[in-house]
Amino acid sequence: MPTHDETAAFWRDFRLLTLADQVRFDAKRREFILDLLAMERDATHRFRPGLRVKAVRGARGLFEMTWAPDGRALFSMGHPVVEGKRHIIWHRVGDHGILP
Repeated sequence: MPTHDETAAFWRDFRLLTLADQVRFDAKRREFILDLLAMERDATHRFRPGLRVKAVRGARGLFEMTWAPDGRALFSMGHPVVEGKRHIIWHRVGDHGILP
């Protein structure tokens, strides 16, 4: 199972989301985790297109995931905490305004 950390900014953002948006984000995060598990088994696996995971321009090592029409989550891949497992650091969550 992938490991994860969240920044203080992520938790501040998350608490500002409506309950419906928190639920929507958590549903997409479960899909994201399933893709990470598949990547751990097969390095050629990619994130499903519906998550629209892509690098954030001008922010090396930072990626965004789409969880709603105006919902974004910023994350990076950290150093593995458990050998062979992906480690994700969630930085921000919210609307387009969180993008650097």
